[in-house]
Amino acid sequence: METTRTLGRSGIGVSALGFGCWAIGGEWQGADGQPLGWGKVDDEESVRAIHRALDLGVTFFDTADCYGAGHSESVLGRALGARRDDVVVATKWGNLFDPDTRTADGQDDTPEYVRRALTASLRRLGTDHVDLYQFHLADADPGRAAEVRDACEELVAEGLIRGYAWSTDDPERAAVFAEGPHCTAVQHTLNVLQDAPGLLDLCERADLGSVNRGPLAMGLLAGRRQGPLEAGDIRSRPPAWLQGFGDGSGADPRWTARVDALRDVLTSGGRTLAQGALAWIWARSPRTVPIPGFRSVAQAEQNAGALEKGQLTAGQLAEIDRILGR
Repeated sequence: METTRTLGRSGIGVSALGFGCWAIGGEWQGADGQPLGWGKVDDEESVRAIHRALDLGVTFFDTADCYGAGHSESVLGRALGARRDDVVVATKWGNLFDPDTRTADGQDDTPEYVRRALTASLRRLGTDHVDLYQFHLADADPGRAAEVRDACEELVAEGLIRGYAWSTDDPERAAVFAEGPHCTAVQHTLNVLQDAPGLLDLCERADLGSVNRGPLAMGLLAGRRQGPLEAGDIRSRPPAWLQGFGDGSGADPRWTARVDALRDVLTSGGRTLAQGALAWIWARSPRTVPIPGFRSVAQAEQNAGALEKGQLTAGQLAEIDRILGR
């Protein structure tokens, strides 16, 4: 398997594995106290993990302005430092937040807000451009999104971003952005338990990259049993869109049963369960770039180690579909 992939029509080359920077933002919350992060985090360990990922060939890092209410972008920018030009940085906008209280504070889908949000992200990241700028409001009105897409084209013309994408699980919405000349990718959920054939078909038709969030199903495919979770972890009070964690007391037994049924196939070839889950994504489409989260050097090493193992075979993909009855 090639260890690099191209983000669609942009020609931007990235490592076949990206790193998602949601967790390193640390704790933040909704206005109702709903946890929106992954619990407490050690910034110095986050920096060490990013450096280790770079050393292991990871060149694609995905964050968002709201992760940790700006903290994730700041940590990523500090960690990259002088190596900024060696990597591809993706971030997102659309969610409002208060950095002092680390609280989400609504949304803004207006074209005018795009530039203000980008300016703030550039400052936190310590850079003069973002490689992939992603609309973070998954269910935004398609008509408004078309206006936002046109605003992104202006930012491309000014050299402030290289390409843009919509983070959405709706192929019809993603197709609105795909009409823009510099639309580069779609970010969407994809893992062995949650396939996305409609979005992968769109990526093929429109020549877009497929950036895959949730590749380890929010930890269910990471190889650790999910028991009770700390209070600051979003999975402890899962919102409606977060599947697999039931009432928040731990993993949903129905989901863990499916993971157990797949374990032998995914751990073939000396892979860990997480490495097998990533191998499925790479085999699913040559356009996919999974972005598992991380909070430690050990997690960075395990995820990056999947690159050496390569993708699953067509026969293994068929066996997985048979096991899952799809």
